[in-house]
Amino acid sequence: MRTLILGASGQLGQCLKSVAAKRNIQGLVFPDEVSGNILDLEKLKALFATEQPDFVINCAAYTAVDKAEDDIDNCRMVNKIGALYIAQVCKEFEATLVHISTDFVFQGDIVELLKEEDVAKPISVYGLTKLEGEQEIINTLPEHYIIRTSWLYSEFANNFVKTMLKLGAERSFLSVIADQIGSPTYAIDLAGVILDIIFSGKDVYGVYHYSNEGSISWFDFAKGIFEISSTLVEVSPIPTSAYPTKAMRPKFSVMDKSKIKEVFDVEVPYWRDSLVKCIQEINQKNNY
Repeated sequence: MRTLILGASGQLGQCLKSVAAKRNIQGLVFPDEVSGNILDLEKLKALFATEQPDFVINCAAYTAVDKAEDDIDNCRMVNKIGALYIAQVCKEFEATLVHISTDFVFQGDIVELLKEEDVAKPISVYGLTKLEGEQEIINTLPEHYIIRTSWLYSEFANNFVKTMLKLGAERSFLSVIADQIGSPTYAIDLAGVILDIIFSGKDVYGVYHYSNEGSISWFDFAKGIFEISSTLVEVSPIPTSAYPTKAMRPKFSVMDKSKIKEVFDVEVPYWRDSLVKCIQEINQKNNY
């Protein structure tokens, strides 16, 4: 079975490569950004013709949330048109698509677990274009899994955990937002679940939610990072209003993961347990 990973150089792509190596999974293809350019339809077709994938995992996305507010066209090209192109080529070559989306498709103004069928109402350009990408896939390719995730971090690439560890080593005091509530996701855990879905033999297509268990604020997350890493830094909680950004963020975006657990018999780790594993990996690599 051949699996093609688009956006292979990003955080999740690197995690997929790591998990596949540990599980000794063969047949995963990680093209470079030129041959795997999701905005070049002809290059995509050439890549698919060469590799003949059974599955395609799309990790490519425009994720600069604040920059997107002033860069709408480029953000939409990657997150909407790129998703459409991938779906079209998957259809032509009879491949199943696993597409990664986000909790930012929700407004996040109600304190209830978000289900897959809940109405999506994005409040940022990033969230809007990711929702548009989902819709293009749904309208183009029946054989798809759309996995919405949140607060992604790992020992790879730039992310909140590595940023906090770096700042904690440089400063004695930090202020972190305490009124945005969500669930962190260890990208290694997400990569494992994606591979579980691919090898499950099931074809229960559709939208799924996946993050680690638990609901916390960014302040709670930072405190956990410093406690686990034994970093001595004072952390002060602040409201969103004290740290204005270009893009609005959902206030509450904790997702219900019942569907993915039931359909694919997935066990979802608690956020702090996964954070411990990640920080151990970062310390071993001495990389933040």
